[in-house]
Amino acid sequence: MSEGTDGIPRAFFEYIAARTTTDDAFLRDLKSAARTAGIPTIWVPPEQGSFLQVLLTAARAREVVEVGTLAGYSAIWMARALPDGGRVRTIELSAKHVAFARSWIAKSDVSKRIEVIEGRGDDVLRTIADASVDAVFLDADKGGYAGYVEHAARILRPSGLLLVDNAFAFGQVLDANPADREAPAIQAFNDRLARDARFRALIVPIGDGLWVGTKRG
Repeated sequence: MSEGTDGIPRAFFEYIAARTTTDDAFLRDLKSAARTAGIPTIWVPPEQGSFLQVLLTAARAREVVEVGTLAGYSAIWMARALPDGGRVRTIELSAKHVAFARSWIAKSDVSKRIEVIEGRGDDVLRTIADASVDAVFLDADKGGYAGYVEHAARILRPSGLLLVDNAFAFGQVLDANPADREAPAIQAFNDRLARDARFRALIVPIGDGLWVGTKRG
């Protein structure tokens, strides 16, 4: 069951979740192990994972880049939507999270489709070729989002997907003085992306808010 976002009745999220593909036994075990390992339980809800799969399938994506691996949960959801030969390259700064994600991805049904890369998002994104990626999913440090989008604009192919999590700033996007330290960065980022002529984009009210856009050109 997803966590309700402040300001939106929880019943709406429960309604969506009850009518969407949920975690299988492997993903439930992964999340349980992540909690035991002390990894923050901030992965996307299952209904958002399912929505990512729908988007990637519709876009016929083969090459996906994710910034923010955490436990590897969303990478597995996305990799399951890719065809044979498809790949998710997921970037993570924390060595602890990298080790955990690699160990669980190795046991998954999509181990050959996921590469976990340890490093800073900006550093790794610089190594990716222009117009070589079908989709970029950002779910990492919110202060870095603006910089990551600059890389996304370069590495995405025309009509490639830009997906950005936590657009609702943990339920605080409308707050004048949000309590979460990263919320102001998200508020500023939302305003910036809304004006970015390189993308057609909108916020979808699922999970904690998901930017969904396509690269123009």
